[in-house]
Amino acid sequence: MSAAADGAAACKIEEVSKSFGAVQAVQSASFSVEPGSLTCLIGPNGAGKSTLLHCISGFLRHDAGTITIGGADVSRWTAHRRASSGLGTVFQTTRPLEGLDVWTNAMVGCHAWTKSGFLAGILRPPWQRREEREIREASREALALVGLEQRLLDPADSLPIGQLRLLSIARVLAQRPSVLLLDEPVAGLRAAEKRQLTTVFRDLRGRGLTQVLVEHDMQFVGSVADRVIVLDRGAVIADGPPEQVRQDERVITAYLGTAGL
Repeated sequence: MSAAADGAAACKIEEVSKSFGAVQAVQSASFSVEPGSLTCLIGPNGAGKSTLLHCISGFLRHDAGTITIGGADVSRWTAHRRASSGLGTVFQTTRPLEGLDVWTNAMVGCHAWTKSGFLAGILRPPWQRREEREIREASREALALVGLEQRLLDPADSLPIGQLRLLSIARVLAQRPSVLLLDEPVAGLRAAEKRQLTTVFRDLRGRGLTQVLVEHDMQFVGSVADRVIVLDRGAVIADGPPEQVRQDERVITAYLGTAGL
C-alpha cells in the first residue's frame, strides 16, 4: 500500500455516503490526501467526521462511493485486511490491555505483519525467533517515538490518560502503517499533554507518515495541520490551509454559536 512508490494519493475518498436509517451522516464526500501530509477533518457536532473516518478504516461499511488507499480500492475490504495492508486507526477510547505492561501492549500492534501461527508456536523454527526479536524492536521503537520508552515495563493501566493516548498511538505505529487515522486524539487532554502530542504528530509527519485526524480543538488543528477539511451535515463545505478555512463564511456559519473556531 505504498502511495509514494507509484505517485498515487495516500488516501482518496470519492462520493462516499453513509446513512443510518433516515439520517444521512455522510453525503457524497470527496477529497484526496497526499502522502506524508497531515490533514484534519473538522466540523460541528454531528457533522459526520467520525462516521467518515470509520468508513475509511472499514469499521463501518459505507453505502456508496469509493475509498482508495495508496492506489488500491479498499471499498469492499474488511477492517482487518485494511489494517494488514497499511491502514492504522487510533480510536477515542484509551483502554489498555489489563494485566500487561506498556511494552506488551505495544507489541499487540505487530499482529498486522507477523506470520507466526499455532504450528510455528509449537515447533519454534528459527524464523519465528527472529520475528519475536523484530516484534520487540518494532514495539520499542514505536514507544520511543511517542516518548514512552522509559515506561516499558510499567503496568499499562498505571498510566495517566495522556500517556494512555500515547500508548494507543504507539500500538498502532507498531503495526507499521502507511496511513494513520486518529479520532479526536487530544479530547480530554491537558495543555501539556496536547503540546506533547503536537510534537509527536509533527515528528511523524517529518518521517513521511500520512495522518488524517478528526478533531474539535481548533487551536491544536492550527498548530499541526497542513490542510483542513470541514464537514457540515455530512458534506464537505471547505477545504484548504487552516488560516484560509477559518475565514470561510460557510465555516463561520456552520460553527455559529459554538466555541473554538
